[in-house]
Amino acid sequence: MRVGIGYDLHRLAERRKLVLGGVEIPFEKGLLGHSDGDVLLHAIIDALLGAAGLPDIGTHFPPDDPRYKDISSLLLLEQVKKLIQEKGFRVHNVDATIVAEEPKLSPFSRAMKEKIAQTLGILEASVGIKAKTNEGLGLVGKGEAIACFAVALLEET
Repeated sequence: MRVGIGYDLHRLAERRKLVLGGVEIPFEKGLLGHSDGDVLLHAIIDALLGAAGLPDIGTHFPPDDPRYKDISSLLLLEQVKKLIQEKGFRVHNVDATIVAEEPKLSPFSRAMKEKIAQTLGILEASVGIKAKTNEGLGLVGKGEAIACFAVALLEET
């Protein structure tokens, strides 16, 4: 068994879709990023890569590479799953905490869990997603950004 941790933060911006866990969430702002800016999937990807002893998300999907411009992070997660399998591992479970002042994310957590589980080929019960606020503190607390922390557990195949 191997464990990894991931973290990501993106600023919120006008005229962007808010996508978390591969789910589009109705909101007046979205996350800035070269891809879709999905902080939840980016944190999970880094946790998975770390657990497998692989370089971080920016090494695999450079932010200046036009192939990844506006790409769905679910496609990146799918590629990372393949990299992990090539290293002789499979995903046992992932757990993440999204930190955002708004919007309220609990109505979307089930759909996020379903998409992540389907992409990774694991049970929905093996995906944990929680949402917290930052109590008005920092960029996240001021509603200028959304952050996410994630852990992943891999097992040898």
